[in-house]
Amino acid sequence: MSSRRAPFRFRLDLQSGVPVYRQIMDQVRGGVASGALTVGDQLPTVRQLAVDLSINPNTVVRAYRELEFGGLLETHQGTGTFISAQKLRGGEQERARQLAQIVGDCVARAGAAGFIVEDLIEQLHELVPEATRRR
Repeated sequence: MSSRRAPFRFRLDLQSGVPVYRQIMDQVRGGVASGALTVGDQLPTVRQLAVDLSINPNTVVRAYRELEFGGLLETHQGTGTFISAQKLRGGEQERARQLAQIVGDCVARAGAAGFIVEDLIEQLHELVPEATRRR
């Protein structure tokens, strides 16, 4: 991990109704998407993350295992869990379709909560690390 980047931090929202293991998975995926996590970055151990978040270690195991099955993580016995060099799934058209669907869903949910597209854009910009924005 680069010494210039701040360590990736997990945060739980126990009021969201989203299962904790899903929140962990979503945050890892979001970290990769935003550039906060890159190939080769090491995640906290199961025990450490469970202690940090005050949750059952089995919850962390479930999240890590599902991310590993999906190809996003690699676990090396004795050394830890790392962001893998995943291969992109689907062709360009399929990926574009998936992204359009995700954006549409996000805009619809935000609109239902009283937000406008500009609010979403502003929030998305805050997720992107400063170094990535300059590219």
